[in-house]
Amino acid sequence: MGGMGYNRGIGKQTKMTLYLECSSGISGDMTVAALLDLGADAGKLDKALSGLKHEGLEWTVSRKSSHGVEGCDFDVGIHEHHHHGEEEHGHGHHHHHHEHRKLHDVEHVIDHAEMNGKARELAKKTFRIIAEAEAKAHGKPLDEVHFHEVGALDSIADIVGAAVLIDDLGITECVVTGINEGTGFVRCQHGELPVPVPAVVNIASAYSIPLRVRETDKGEMCTPTGIALAAALRTRNVLPAEFTIVKTGVGLGKKDFGRPNVLRAMLIETTTDNRRPTADMWMLETNIDDSTGEQLGLAMEEIFKAGAVDVHFVPCMMKKNRPAYLLRALVAESALCHVEEAIFKHTTTIGIRRHAVERTVLARETVEVELPFGKVAVKKCSWDGGVFWYPEYESVKIVAEETGMAFRDVFDTAKNAAKA
Repeated sequence: MGGMGYNRGIGKQTKMTLYLECSSGISGDMTVAALLDLGADAGKLDKALSGLKHEGLEWTVSRKSSHGVEGCDFDVGIHEHHHHGEEEHGHGHHHHHHEHRKLHDVEHVIDHAEMNGKARELAKKTFRIIAEAEAKAHGKPLDEVHFHEVGALDSIADIVGAAVLIDDLGITECVVTGINEGTGFVRCQHGELPVPVPAVVNIASAYSIPLRVRETDKGEMCTPTGIALAAALRTRNVLPAEFTIVKTGVGLGKKDFGRPNVLRAMLIETTTDNRRPTADMWMLETNIDDSTGEQLGLAMEEIFKAGAVDVHFVPCMMKKNRPAYLLRALVAESALCHVEEAIFKHTTTIGIRRHAVERTVLARETVEVELPFGKVAVKKCSWDGGVFWYPEYESVKIVAEETGMAFRDVFDTAKNAAKA
């Protein structure tokens, strides 16, 4: 299932996206179970968690059903010898192990788990999201936060497990439209806390994730671990207008709400004909009349770093005929907030306009051609049966500099070699 982005035929681009449908909330164990049900590699999960066995961690994966809906159940427990007290928390697991870890302790555990760099980064990002929410809830600095429920082994298992499985499925895009939550109170380390608990509220607020509270559901449906995973994974908050469901994974929760308690994870495919415009991008614009050329040059670099697809300046005249520049940045929806932040931080502007733009984009890929005097990257663009070849400027420049050949000669040779 690795590497979900691929092309099918000229003119069509296919993108695989994960949609987390949180109508019964979301928790760490439900997420792991749903990803396993989608076909992620259970062997990689076992490998990543094997280092925690010596601390008494045990886990089982089984098939069960919740009010008639069948799915996967991921259950974590702490072996009796290591067991310091029990509690039932939300969707969570049976045994909770109150070892008070701080963020750097948790990161140390993640650093030593058997997983690749991408998965490790996602696990750390998720824990940082929780740590920031807990720090805010308790009014403490980040490095002083003690993880209770969340720092317990089972949450490390959930987050490391989910990160490894997301990476195994090759998922880079994820839609979360909102999360259902129950009502009432939940018993925890600090006595009784109202549902949604403070950490969940803080994450929902920091990452603009809509919560829908259902009066009829008593108890906690959305746990801090669950919403932190949703926040770390989410790249879009709306579903595409049209999509096909390639596969569905069902992860079961532990609590009985009198109706199916499941997290549905769907792999969805949006097929856009790339000759038809798609409004998946935004154009950000702002006028700047009080920055030097050097400042604008730096701003452009930082805006690209923040994730803009294209950035350019257009000379313009502002009020009182002052010469100025119109800054324009083309941005995918998932990078909007980062790019806006970069514009405010690195320019003198106090306001940004934005509007959705439609683009027609050719299917493209980069191929590498071996020339007698070096390697050159060439962009291959396809449209309606035609193919165009464009050697990459930087790549041609390096070869021209190394060999002393003329830029144009290297460019033409690379273009003809790619065609052939």
